[in-house]
Amino acid sequence: MAAQVAPRERGATRIADRVVAKIAARAAREAVDTVPADGSPPRATVSVHHEAARIRVSLELEYPCDIGGQCGAVRRHVTERVEALAGMDVPEVAVQVERLHSSQVRAAAQGRTR
Repeated sequence: MAAQVAPRERGATRIADRVVAKIAARAAREAVDTVPADGSPPRATVSVHHEAARIRVSLELEYPCDIGGQCGAVRRHVTERVEALAGMDVPEVAVQVERLHSSQVRAAAQGRTR
């Protein structure tokens, strides 16, 4: 009978940084209340070192909104999803708000004609 090999001795699984970045960007999109109609979807960059992912998320938000609350929700959800799907520790999620989109300004601009 062949000897059983322990799971950790069978090989290794490596998840590419770009895959973790896609998970993080999708999680950020799930976490924000609304993605601005004329805005870009959230983007993420990731640095993985020893099974720990440091993540930077860039996003655009509707204005007015609770910016701090939205950023906190993004940090929590991105951490949960990356830990669950990639099995990595997430010691840091930095959220950068790139742009605010005002529905009032957009509505005023649509009302103007030349």
